[in-house]
Amino acid sequence: MRILISNDDGIHAPGIQALHAAIHDLGETHVVAPHAEQSAVGHAITLSNPIKCRPVERDGRFFGHAVGGTPADCVKLAVYALLPQRPDVVVSGINLGPNAGISVIYSGTVSAATEGTIIGIPSMAISLATFTNPIWDTPARVARDLVPKLAKRGLPPETLLNVNVPNIPFDQIKGYKVTRMGRSRFVEVFHRRTDPRDNVYFWMDGDMELLGDGEGTDIQALEDGFVSLTPIWFDLTHAAVLEEFKREWTE
Repeated sequence: MRILISNDDGIHAPGIQALHAAIHDLGETHVVAPHAEQSAVGHAITLSNPIKCRPVERDGRFFGHAVGGTPADCVKLAVYALLPQRPDVVVSGINLGPNAGISVIYSGTVSAATEGTIIGIPSMAISLATFTNPIWDTPARVARDLVPKLAKRGLPPETLLNVNVPNIPFDQIKGYKVTRMGRSRFVEVFHRRTDPRDNVYFWMDGDMELLGDGEGTDIQALEDGFVSLTPIWFDLTHAAVLEEFKREWTE
């Protein structure tokens, strides 16, 4: 099994190190990740600038390639330029913070897995549902369990697996739940500040608001202590309203 590991928190992030430690012995493992944090960049790709790449060592040994680009750039570059052979699976993470609900749209972690899926490689994103005091052992053990299944079973065409893990000890995990993406939105607050030169700037803050019933969603599964497994595809067409639009917009 050939495994490509990427993320959006950067190649030096503890999450990618925990992921690598958990799965590197499952096959031929390659790490290609951003050289610095690329959180919430969505599926951006670099078009107008060269993409720099350099080797990174950890504990005196080669660890992977640091890329001066986005998570999607990393997967493209790995598959088409860096790796000796096409990977069998792409695993993105472990992200610090959940990628549930509307976060999926913004997430660089999910976008790395999305890019793998676009290329035609079974791909998985894995995130830990906390921003403080992370228990990395839990999502690492989840990844260890899921990666061989991903390689063996594959995924339906144009589908990636989005995995969210509660920040609790592994022995307290209640199990796995297959979920749908929760309907949610961010309610932002922009704090107005002034720098020492009297230039105005804004600092964004806010919370995620759940829209509608949370039953069966990734968000609810996390709150209930389950690992959330959400199959995602990237056709954003709102199929339920196609007929309505045909009637109202073409007559």
